[in-house]
Amino acid sequence: WVGKDRGFIVGNIGIPYTQMALKMKEDAVTVAEISSFQLESILTFHPKVSAILNITPDHLNRHHTMECYTQVKESITKNQTAEDWCILNYEDPRLRRFGEHAKVRILYFSSRQKLEEGMYLDGDSICLRFQGNQYEICQTEECHLLGIPMEIIQKTVREFRAVEHRIEFVEEIRGVRYYNDSKGTNPDAAIQGIKAMTRPTFVIGGGYDKGSEYDDWIGEFGQKVKKLVLLGQTAEKIAACARKHGFQDIVFVSDLKEAISYCAKEAKPGDAVLLSPACASWGMFKNYEERGRIFKELVRQLDYGN
Repeated sequence: WVGKDRGFIVGNIGIPYTQMALKMKEDAVTVAEISSFQLESILTFHPKVSAILNITPDHLNRHHTMECYTQVKESITKNQTAEDWCILNYEDPRLRRFGEHAKVRILYFSSRQKLEEGMYLDGDSICLRFQGNQYEICQTEECHLLGIPMEIIQKTVREFRAVEHRIEFVEEIRGVRYYNDSKGTNPDAAIQGIKAMTRPTFVIGGGYDKGSEYDDWIGEFGQKVKKLVLLGQTAEKIAACARKHGFQDIVFVSDLKEAISYCAKEAKPGDAVLLSPACASWGMFKNYEERGRIFKELVRQLDYGN
């Protein structure tokens, strides 16, 4: 395994790659999230292992068509060779088609079915079939990843906690649970936030318009969403989509503070309040991190004595 100060996590998730590049030695292992904006202009970028987790509509205000957006995402393998790997989501039909003709070695993962080759979910076990061998990640010590013993992989998986701004539990106040899903910057990501809720939910949505359509997100509401609280540039667009699908419980607010104040007054014990905007934060916040931090600060400042 890599030595001290030889592992880095950088990129679109927070720390710019360039900020850490000069600290990286020859034996460094770097995990980087690369945006489609960055992939548009790559020249020599060459990961040993790449991964495309899904391809769903996003950033269409820039890429204009899904075909263009798909091609940009797939270009992460542009400089990879037959000696490199690309990890793909087997449940995404676009990625299955891409995997059939990609020039790199492909390893799929699936949460719905057992794979002949790849990582999959079998009941409560994460399993791996690889090069003729089969492993249950939490029960064997035979598999190594980049020289990491299986017991370290096992410990890391078991101790993993949700990352900040991704369906992050904030507080429970007077029986109402508040969740920060500010990282839900497109409808597909926000769908996962809705799926994670187990209570009647007030959803705070809206923000910068990236050209997304919101039908699938609204379609996930079912009986789970009590109120849709909207703010930002996309508020009217989302409301029109919601009404088209028969969802009428919509409230417009001017900012995040007003949204939280409204939810705090209207939510009942047993409800949840979920910030999962389905939109980017630009125009109202510097980034989704700032939006999420402000949400948490405002929730924790709630004064129920007034």
